[in-house]
Amino acid sequence: MTAQRTAIVTGGGSGIGRAISLRLAADGFATAVLDLNAEAAEKVAAEVCGKGYRAEPLGGVDVSDRDQVNAAVQRVRESLGPVAVLVNNAGLTGFKKFLHITDDAWNKMLAVNLSGPFYCTQAVVPDMIEARWGRIVNISSSSTHSGQQYMTHYVASKAGLVGLTKSLALEFGPDGITVNTIPPGFVDTPMLRRSERKGLLGGSIDHHAELTPVRRAGRPEDIAAACAFLVSDEAGYITGQVLAVNGGRNT
Repeated sequence: MTAQRTAIVTGGGSGIGRAISLRLAADGFATAVLDLNAEAAEKVAAEVCGKGYRAEPLGGVDVSDRDQVNAAVQRVRESLGPVAVLVNNAGLTGFKKFLHITDDAWNKMLAVNLSGPFYCTQAVVPDMIEARWGRIVNISSSSTHSGQQYMTHYVASKAGLVGLTKSLALEFGPDGITVNTIPPGFVDTPMLRRSERKGLLGGSIDHHAELTPVRRAGRPEDIAAACAFLVSDEAGYITGQVLAVNGGRNT
């Protein structure tokens, strides 16, 4: 019998991360739900366990802090085993005119959205090299295709994540590790709803859904389905790719 593989999902406590955590657990992975919000991580892990799957909450972990990341990954090794799958989903968003972006806002955005995946990946790759098998999926953004006004710091950080993906794929392909990125389109999440309430979307979610070729907003489960494929054995010949899940908004 093949040993159960372990997955870490950062930002796993809500939205897209929650959907990915639930899907990977249902697909047979022992899943570590990592989130800055400890209550959210515990809630999702309990939801996973309530369905009869195996999960571990890793709450209160800031991915922009290398020491916290390393400690969290070690906890996963001790409780669930070596890490075979990493989904870098934790992210920070923000809307601000370019000339109003402060050094602190810029640095914080890059710390979470780009340094976070860098720290997490460095922490888990040794496990994957030893196993000669690994899957890394970075959740970027469809804004890297088109750009987005008033989100320069966010788009720059996510574009950097695409570059990180492609470079890691080349370096670690010989070790049996694939690295891909999913840039979600307009996905209906709690974060998007908050932006809608603040009037930051340039229209309602329903309005933007009508502008999408498939005529609906994305669901977190749409991203989870794509992620589930990329971390499967069947996707072993796919690496360094940008798999856009956006309903046709960007092609």
